[in-house]
Amino acid sequence: MLWVYALMNVFKKLLRLVSDEDYRYLVKAARFGEDYLDDETYLKKVYKALFHRELNLTSPQTFNEKLQWLKLYDRNDKYTMLVDKYLVRDYVAKKIGKEHLIPLIGVWDDPDEIPFELLPTQFVLKCNHNSGCGMYICKDKSKMNVKKVKRALRKGLNQDYYLTCREWPYKNVKRKIVCEQFMGDSLIDYKIQCINGHVDHFMVCYGRTETMLPDFYYFDKDWNFLPYNPYLTELVDFETIKPKHIDEMIRIAEILGKESPAMRVDLYEINDHVYFGEMTIFNHSGFDAELPYEIDLMLGKKLQLPEKKK
Repeated sequence: MLWVYALMNVFKKLLRLVSDEDYRYLVKAARFGEDYLDDETYLKKVYKALFHRELNLTSPQTFNEKLQWLKLYDRNDKYTMLVDKYLVRDYVAKKIGKEHLIPLIGVWDDPDEIPFELLPTQFVLKCNHNSGCGMYICKDKSKMNVKKVKRALRKGLNQDYYLTCREWPYKNVKRKIVCEQFMGDSLIDYKIQCINGHVDHFMVCYGRTETMLPDFYYFDKDWNFLPYNPYLTELVDFETIKPKHIDEMIRIAEILGKESPAMRVDLYEINDHVYFGEMTIFNHSGFDAELPYEIDLMLGKKLQLPEKKK
């Protein structure tokens, strides 16, 4: 019966495309990015379509609004290096130690340069400038379709990750393909949100599989549950997903989190060791419409904006 559910889901989306003007614009923006619009005009249009209210850039109040403000007025050239999944490795090694880096296997400019015959049985290929497009997680190289992998990587390299959400640091990343060691299945992803250099909360991505999206659980620094996700239908034992090295994670996040006003630092705990994942300057690109408004406002009050830098 899965095909029935899939068909119904497609029908619902088509019906919404016909009846919902805001939804039509969001689909168009996600696909084409409207490169003829300047960043401010585009962000205002997307924000209004998603949140059904005007984007207040004169006196932003919510966390999402302030992230849009930061995109426009906190232009620090260093951010391009921080979002580059290849270049950031040297920076992280100097700040917290290379032992926290997932082992690097290789880096290339083009899929045709990759010596697939020399790669280990398991590995992860990804682009350094985007999030997911082109990624290939190899668990058994003997089952790999090299042509298909190359085609996906080229698609990833061609993606203009800046355009759809106007996260300008990605605009000038020199695009590469990175190959890292495969670290295991069903990893728990600890996304640690810092605000003005201090850890505010954890977002724990738990239960991700090849066919299932993860559930998102929020906790404060003392591992008290936070009701930030209104869509949770089932709760796990919170102690089972608490990292053993939570204090070390907080220490690392606050070292790396000082580089921007609202830095998110993603970490993993694998085989009793903390590994660095990535740094995100604009969490959910400032378009987290699922965050309850009162939480959005509360987090926004905590975030102190810097002076404008255009």
